[in-house]
Amino acid sequence: MTGQHKYSVLLPTYNERDNLPIIVWLLTKTFHENNIDYEIIVIDDNSPDKTLEVAQDLQKIYGENRIVLRPRAGKLGLGTAYVHGIQHATGDFIFILDADMSHHPKFIPEMIRLQQSKNLDVVTGTRYAGNGGVYGRGANFLASVLLRPGVSDLTGSFRLYKKEVLTQLINSCISKGYVFQMEMMVRARQFNYTIGEVPITFVDRVFGDSKMGAMEIVSYAQGLLKLFVAV
Repeated sequence: MTGQHKYSVLLPTYNERDNLPIIVWLLTKTFHENNIDYEIIVIDDNSPDKTLEVAQDLQKIYGENRIVLRPRAGKLGLGTAYVHGIQHATGDFIFILDADMSHHPKFIPEMIRLQQSKNLDVVTGTRYAGNGGVYGRGANFLASVLLRPGVSDLTGSFRLYKKEVLTQLINSCISKGYVFQMEMMVRARQFNYTIGEVPITFVDRVFGDSKMGAMEIVSYAQGLLKLFVAV
């Protein structure tokens, strides 16, 4: 399907020992069925539930060339996890998605087809087309009004990037945490990168607790306002 291209999946984890085997199985199944060259880079932030040990077992099953482990010493944030992961990525395209099963890999082939058909720099999954199953429209609407990014799903985190594009976007971003994903799209528009959207279905996490606690919500609001002033 993809010719000479290789796709690196950046998979930040924190307390995802139950979800990780399932998402890895779904990813490998999707890639193999569609004849796509890939690697899955697991960036674990010293999860107390021993997610890393599960990842090590998965590496033994699928091989070190498919499951790449790049753990960190502590919970250092989503943005820096991508910075860490892309340094070890050998693919010329990068997928980012959540490890908690809220993003189904079945949409990956369609995202690749759209990128190839138009040579797009970024393809983002949108939960706001079709039957997206989304409950977070308020946060997305507020961010879209303030930042005017030109995409329907600013707060989403299921995306495909050209590697060099993602590298430049990461280097230009000033935000941390959940606002980081929004700034990536805002910066992409500023750099005149081409962006396409693929409708996806979003579901709540299967196992474990949401990372979006009270402190994260406050941080989101503060970060959004800071980004609004900056751009």
